[in-house]
Amino acid sequence: MSLKRTTPLASALLLAAALLSPPVVTAAPAGTLAVPDISLANVQAHLNSFQTIANSNGGNRAHGRPGYRASIDYVKAKLDAVGYTTSVQQFTHSGATGYNLIADWPGGDVNNTLMFGGHLDSVAAGPGINDNGTGSAGILEVALTVARENLKPQKHLRFGWWGAEELGLIGSNYYVAQLPAAEKSRIKGYLNFDMIGSPNPGYFVYSASGQPTGSAQLQQTLQAAFSGVVATELTSVGGRSDHAAFARAGIPVGGLFTGAETIKTSAQASKWGGSAGVAFDRCYHRSCDTTANLETTSLDRMSDAIAYSLWTLAGVGTPPASKFENTDDLALPDQATVESPITVSGVAGNAPSALVLGVDITHTYRGDLVIDLVAPDGTAFRVKNSSSDSADNLVTTYTVDASGEAANGVWKLRVRDAGPQDVGTLNSWYLQF
Repeated sequence: MSLKRTTPLASALLLAAALLSPPVVTAAPAGTLAVPDISLANVQAHLNSFQTIANSNGGNRAHGRPGYRASIDYVKAKLDAVGYTTSVQQFTHSGATGYNLIADWPGGDVNNTLMFGGHLDSVAAGPGINDNGTGSAGILEVALTVARENLKPQKHLRFGWWGAEELGLIGSNYYVAQLPAAEKSRIKGYLNFDMIGSPNPGYFVYSASGQPTGSAQLQQTLQAAFSGVVATELTSVGGRSDHAAFARAGIPVGGLFTGAETIKTSAQASKWGGSAGVAFDRCYHRSCDTTANLETTSLDRMSDAIAYSLWTLAGVGTPPASKFENTDDLALPDQATVESPITVSGVAGNAPSALVLGVDITHTYRGDLVIDLVAPDGTAFRVKNSSSDSADNLVTTYTVDASGEAANGVWKLRVRDAGPQDVGTLNSWYLQF
């Protein structure tokens, strides 16, 4: 976490003020693929590599130092090898070149991008294994698991490792500032993971309070990742980490945190174990932040929670709805029957049990209308009978159980005017599978 932070006393007050209500649990959507277990051994292997890099480069992985560039190269090589599209973004701070690493998983809707990130740099005083080798390694292993699973999510997945966070969130601020407005609008959520293996850990979820609209879904998803495993607390991390630039840009944000210099309370020790009256991380920003400065149960749970949030939020296993529409105007003569066709193709198997039919009809007495949806084999599904409803026009949707019908073929909307005097126009209609 960044050096630009509150004092320990202020941090303690922030945590004391955090919302302590029971978590709001949001279950993964029905049909979502099972979330894989993230290998703790693999996460630890990445951390061992970060430690080795620091040992070989003056004991740290700080901005402008060779250990940071070596860390970028390590992560990039892992991602390149499994098919990510990676780019290294350069910036300058305090007379030294800094680097962000961005990795995109091919596929998904780029107009609906979900982003995961954390900072990769350490302070100059030490190797920064908990802060923030842990977040960086957890994100990396989740990204590699995406590749192993050959994941094909609905949303586009992007990962970021930020430079010079410890000097004031420099890398992430630069990344967001360089994005054109259209590119910012494509990012529908950013999740930040900064310190997820503290030796005296807490289980903190970033609070959505005061954050951009849409952040509540991220908060609730991260809370749900721990449901039945361990209790969580909401915490307001303010501008202490790399989510801040995204939040200022109006992008929904969320994240996880196991605690830094703030002291664990007796109540928290009773809930989570560990030592009351001791900092969550006594080696925070010190030379002793090494691979010996970790608690592996929290590291394992937090890494799994990153995967849970990705698999849940990315729309995995539920293909996007296919919509077919006919927008040709069709006159509805008085006391006559007309049909309008739609050709459906490329939809596997049968139609769903909740096929959505949308209609837009201009008419001077909608009670006259009788409407059937006709399947490709001629089966008719009555969706509306005539009635005494004297209101004008009909713009609505219906749900049809068409699960016994093949999806592909020519579907028809049959509209009959069953009463005298009034006429209208079928403006458009659609089917959504």
